[in-house]
Amino acid sequence: MEGWDPNTKSTLTRIPLLTTKAGPRDVAAWTQRLKEEYKSLIAYTQMNKSNDNDWFRISASNPEGTRWTGKCWYVHNLLKYEFDLQFDIPITYPATAPELELPEIDGKTQKMYRGGKICLTVHFKPLWAKNCPRFGIAHALCLGLAPWLAAEIPILVDSGAIKHKDDAATSAES
Repeated sequence: MEGWDPNTKSTLTRIPLLTTKAGPRDVAAWTQRLKEEYKSLIAYTQMNKSNDNDWFRISASNPEGTRWTGKCWYVHNLLKYEFDLQFDIPITYPATAPELELPEIDGKTQKMYRGGKICLTVHFKPLWAKNCPRFGIAHALCLGLAPWLAAEIPILVDSGAIKHKDDAATSAES
């Protein structure tokens, strides 16, 4: 964590680390891993709410806990930009990080792959590999999606690539 800003370091140290090294194929151990994932996500969500920094909602959308969906948002120039968030847990999880998808902005930035998968290769994937299996979904959101949104959304808004929902509604009415 050398070279990290104090706020990121503080946040990361308060997200519980996971201990169970299990993926979706490890049926019994996967249940334990999912419990740890939820515990970590709940702690991260509560921390964000207490710091008035609530920026996502997510939950497993299938009984196996391998498909996750929800919403994430970013405030820019006092306007809230909200996006669908989805991802699948890879079969090689936790050795492989999930590929976080924002399908609504697919093709609007070069830092995204087909299907709206955000690019985390250069900065996040080595960090994930170094911390496997201790990192989980909450860590991917904190260290992958949050910085990506902070870097990309202002550029996309300022360039006109994405519009606020109120602006889009006004344009549609004209």
